[in-house]
Amino acid sequence: MKRLLILIISGYSIGASAQIITPEDSLNAGLVSSNNPTVISGYGEVKVEYNTQSQLANANLTRNILFFGHKFNKRIAFFSEMELEDAKVEGGSPSGEVSMEQLFMKFGINNDIYLTAGLFIPRIGIINENHLPTTFNGNDRPYLEKYLIPSTWREIGVGLYGRSRRIAGLNYSAALVNGLNSEKFGNGNGIRSGRYKGSDANATNLALTGALLYYVRGFRLQASAYYGGSAGIAKPIADSLQLNAGAFGTPVFMTEANIQYQSESGFEFKAIGVFSSIKDAESINRAYANNTPGKMWGAYAEVGYNLMKAFKKDSERSLVLFSRFEAMDLNAEVSNNSAYDGSLNKQFLVSGLTYSPTRGVIVKLDVALKKTGTPNPILTDVSDSQFSFINIGVGYSF
Repeated sequence: MKRLLILIISGYSIGASAQIITPEDSLNAGLVSSNNPTVISGYGEVKVEYNTQSQLANANLTRNILFFGHKFNKRIAFFSEMELEDAKVEGGSPSGEVSMEQLFMKFGINNDIYLTAGLFIPRIGIINENHLPTTFNGNDRPYLEKYLIPSTWREIGVGLYGRSRRIAGLNYSAALVNGLNSEKFGNGNGIRSGRYKGSDANATNLALTGALLYYVRGFRLQASAYYGGSAGIAKPIADSLQLNAGAFGTPVFMTEANIQYQSESGFEFKAIGVFSSIKDAESINRAYANNTPGKMWGAYAEVGYNLMKAFKKDSERSLVLFSRFEAMDLNAEVSNNSAYDGSLNKQFLVSGLTYSPTRGVIVKLDVALKKTGTPNPILTDVSDSQFSFINIGVGYSF
């Protein structure tokens, strides 16, 4: 839940444009007093969706997250988040999941640089770090940042975060984490199921990720990249499967660039482009027959306007009218031993209203439309080529 400008701009000091929202933000910024070193925070969301094609509705407590943090001294702090998805977990049931979303230590080197160590979320994409329901429009997180960038993407490792004193507004990060599991890659979800998420992760293969982030005149500009191995298995087994089991063997490469803008007049804009390559997809398919794609790409753009600004510019309330268009191809390139599925060439249009009656509370209403290419009947349900949903939900963060 590393979020907002405080996390990004400063190690333990506050930038001029930073905004404290929750106790976790205060802890991250080093503002928690010594006589109150343990903090509690959290967020969650509930959604009801109506499928206009099947004429069926579904109600779900999407997620509930509890945060616990502790400040040991002015330079060292602990952060943890426990997540419950879909309200419950039952043995043998596909519904629900309990997991650690993050658990890491933060070590401040000085006011500009800090280290993290443990299970944490690398800086890549828009939603991955900043994924509170109060920070994005629409009941569902952008589809691109589910299928292509597998948010919330967290792994075990060590990260370095800092800001430049020479160039105001310039921030940087780099991290070394465990790699992915290519056996779990698959048709329609790319690398998503290949994440370890801190659970018995194989650290024989590794990954590097880094980002540059720049704030200027209401803009937030970011570019990041990921490169990591995906065959963390013993060399004799890897040789028998004809896979490269080196630290960065059977690599996955991903890069993205995004821009966000918010004006005092109420206008909002954001856009992102993502490219991913798995150069040994043919070897992975030969070993595991999981239809891993060779290349994937995606992009989206969103515009919005806070209608409250037209009446009262300093109102704490907001009512954002927005629209977002997403396009992606999850098998933009396929190897000779895999099958092309046109349904993975997807377009989404999401439009609606986001109302915040007070800071930390959100009510959302949106319509989501989906259209795809021609499905491969061997791989995909042909009735899933298009749909429309009407969604209403509430969310919170504190």
